[in-house]
Amino acid sequence: MRTPEQMWDDADLPTRRLAGLALNPSASEEVLLRLLADAAPAVRMVLCRDRELPEAVVDAVIEHPDRRTRGFLAVNPHVDPAQRARLVDDPDWFVRCHLVEGPSVRFPHRPRPLPDEAVVRMIRTYNGEEPLGNYGFFQQMSAELIRSMPTHPLPEVRWWGVGSWDRLPPDVRAALLADPDDRVRERVRVFQRYEDPAWVESELPARPCHARTDLLLHRALSRGVVDGVLTAPADGDDKAMIAGNPSLPADVVALLAADPDPEVRERIARRPDLQPAERHALVTDPHPEVRRAVAYRVDPGPAEREALAVDPDPKVRLAVSVHPALTEEERARIDYEVPMDCRFGFRSVSVLPQPRDPEAVRRKALSGHPMLRREAAEDRELPTDLVARLAEDDDLGVRVLLAQNHPDAPAALLLRSFLEYTGPERENLINRPNFPHAGLAALADHEDPQVRALAARDPDTEPATVERLTRDVDPDVRAALAGHPNLPRPRLAELLDDEELAHAAASNPALDPVTIDRLLTTDGRGPC
Repeated sequence: MRTPEQMWDDADLPTRRLAGLALNPSASEEVLLRLLADAAPAVRMVLCRDRELPEAVVDAVIEHPDRRTRGFLAVNPHVDPAQRARLVDDPDWFVRCHLVEGPSVRFPHRPRPLPDEAVVRMIRTYNGEEPLGNYGFFQQMSAELIRSMPTHPLPEVRWWGVGSWDRLPPDVRAALLADPDDRVRERVRVFQRYEDPAWVESELPARPCHARTDLLLHRALSRGVVDGVLTAPADGDDKAMIAGNPSLPADVVALLAADPDPEVRERIARRPDLQPAERHALVTDPHPEVRRAVAYRVDPGPAEREALAVDPDPKVRLAVSVHPALTEEERARIDYEVPMDCRFGFRSVSVLPQPRDPEAVRRKALSGHPMLRREAAEDRELPTDLVARLAEDDDLGVRVLLAQNHPDAPAALLLRSFLEYTGPERENLINRPNFPHAGLAALADHEDPQVRALAARDPDTEPATVERLTRDVDPDVRAALAGHPNLPRPRLAELLDDEELAHAAASNPALDPVTIDRLLTTDGRGPC
């Protein structure tokens, strides 16, 4: 079976024309249904996977005899998840597996969740043919469903809820321990084993592997396992692994605080149970990574903070400069350097978030420290007055993080951020709800091709400019402008015969009905 990439690579010019027509926003429902019924598999792939679809077309896709066609709808990120959920009882395991996999979206974004009732039905009815352990399946669950799973009325769902055992409160744990369902209780016992040092010791692989790493990092360790790592480690990283394990005995924490390996000391410095004497010794550690770990802690006393504030390493000074115990005056006296080579992108939100403190967020937004204002800028619930303030901040990171994360980021901020920020996830800015369209034609001669391509979003870009940009040196600019409705008709007809741009040209909403009909009746091969 060919992969989607192979299907597209093998598509000839007529097929690419019809695939472009499948994405054309002016294509009628009748046109889309004809493509679904008669076009090549690559065209159906694009139609069913890469655009929103009218309900009548969704109806036809669900009844389509080709399972790959239905499978493309199952992973379509553009349609309403309730439309994809209609495939939950598809007779073919191939389609159901694609529904489990879900749409492909770039991390840290998540696809829109499936309806809770669809997820519950999948949990109750799917068997080994549909691998529900797929990460994509979990990504399609709503936060509300995930939070309700440990106490859900259905045992199959509670079984899934046991997976968050480490984060469950005592009363919920107690209820699951006494659950009337055998499978739920058995799953609880599986997770309880990880809290049993004797069981962990009996299961610990002797050689380095993923299982050994997981047990040493996260599970309850017996004294025998700890002593074995100290005296005869299976790998050079073993001591660093156990250094952050919550079950590590206090005497071993003290021992590893003086370990010759700086990575081990760094992990010890991050432990919440670090004693004052050990912490104080690490403040003067010769390795800056260790001192930086101490600086990020909440518990260093005034004398330790003063020492860290004049540390020779700028990253250590930066770490302590954001300490919550410092006043704004104390922060200002620290000679810190604000990093600019950062990822200013979208911040994912945990399905089990910590309680929000609006006053703490406000203090950060009003702080003189750019790093604290950056933290505030990521808050999606930031009130209007703070949004307006941070939108004019003199720090690029603050502005871009606000643009990337706040649902009401103003249009001027979004455009400014796109023009000034060239780092990871820059392209996400143009997909924010308020990104502007008007006036972008003025950027048609910009030296940055990603900026020139913005002219394709402006409905008032002059036809001559559109045509010129279809000949741009950058292929993405050429493709973007080939779909602009102001493209002169002769050039549009020319591009329909262009191997590179025929796909984009056929998606142009200015394509006239006669040309559309000719493409349909000739399977994309007719003279254009």
